[in-house]
Amino acid sequence: QVQLVESGGGLGQPGGSLRLSCAASGSVFSINAMGWYRQAPGKERELVAAITSGGSTNYADSVKGRFTISRDDAKNTVYLQMNSLKPEDTAVYYCNANIRNRFFYTYDYWGQGTQVTVSS
Repeated sequence: QVQLVESGGGLGQPGGSLRLSCAASGSVFSINAMGWYRQAPGKERELVAAITSGGSTNYADSVKGRFTISRDDAKNTVYLQMNSLKPEDTAVYYCNANIRNRFFYTYDYWGQGTQVTVSS
């Protein structure tokens, strides 16, 4: 069994910063790509940022230059540093990871989601 546990959401002010973390635990053998998605009320879930096992990154146009994704493979953790927050960043943020478990099966796993609200 593999679990993804997110932390770091909450209330941020416009122009402020928040940092999300997502740690994988359980039967993890290796982690391939990791990413963050978000879903605002009434909207579909969208990719925010992704990072490969080699460190290549990809960002949604709406967050380029403001958000930074990184990973610490020793801790099986992915981070999302969110700067210059805007009210339109308000959403539930979900962590996603493509993980090979100790039985050598590879699956996509999702975190439970963490609420980010940007408001003054």
